[in-house]
Amino acid sequence: MPEWTIIYFPISGVETWFGLPLIVAFMVSFFSSMVGISGAFLLLPFQMSVLGFTSPAVSATNLVFNLIAIPGGVWSYIREKRMVWPLTGIIVAGTLPGVLFGYHLRIVYLPDPAAFKLFVGCVLLYLGIRLLLPLWPGKKQTTAQSMQTIKNTPSPLPATPAKTVLPTCHSSMREIAFVYNDEIMRFNTLHMFLLALVVGVIGGMYGIGGGAIIAPFCVAVFRLPIHAIAGAALAGTLFTSVAGVLVYSLLPAPPGLSTAPDWMLGTLFGLGGIGGMYLGARCQKHIPQKILQSLLGSLLCFLAIRYITA
Repeated sequence: MPEWTIIYFPISGVETWFGLPLIVAFMVSFFSSMVGISGAFLLLPFQMSVLGFTSPAVSATNLVFNLIAIPGGVWSYIREKRMVWPLTGIIVAGTLPGVLFGYHLRIVYLPDPAAFKLFVGCVLLYLGIRLLLPLWPGKKQTTAQSMQTIKNTPSPLPATPAKTVLPTCHSSMREIAFVYNDEIMRFNTLHMFLLALVVGVIGGMYGIGGGAIIAPFCVAVFRLPIHAIAGAALAGTLFTSVAGVLVYSLLPAPPGLSTAPDWMLGTLFGLGGIGGMYLGARCQKHIPQKILQSLLGSLLCFLAIRYITA
């Protein structure tokens, strides 16, 4: 590469061709946005293994990427009226306080990259297995925790046209429900909040805002369709990433340990991710649920093995 195309980032110490972060972020965001993930959880191993950025500041840099890249995907879901807003609110309410505690755990107990990789690998492996098991031949797959057809079950929810992914919500302190493909999807409000709280802690340590874990949990544990929850997961990640950047930037770090984000590198990743997010969200509705779930599960397992054996 010509010397003028090489950029040095003084905060992180990364030196690379300027187009590499743009291309990698675009490709990652295009596919990850289809399943409600910003792509930050894929950029983390890329930064650590390829770019050599291994300090806790890499987590904060991932959150900067989220701030810039996610709005494109969120706008696409909002424009097509495919946002489950009550789910978004629960994700934000649970993950925001978790980010603060996750930051504390990251800099105090997981500053060493080896221990950090092992922790993340175990989390991703669990999620990947949970996503792939229902797709095993002979397994009967269900798409909701309490799935019932509208015609057989009384409900205050109006019917929607077949094959739609437009969520019509009914929410309360006890339960949230929405219509998807003429079926009622339900989940317990408190259970989802507690999950979001735990995911916020993990997301604060991992630098992904929590959405990259909450989306697989919604599919694997709550049995919700990817097409319906992807927008909510991305929106929740956007809000919690704001809190995460503030936490990593403003709170004091232990002596000799850098936690502030590399804004220049994070912005370059974000610029590449804007287009990928928007296009991925637009294309998502044309991809079958099983394909999205199998790709997500396989990718999580692959990354988990890489982390655990590194």
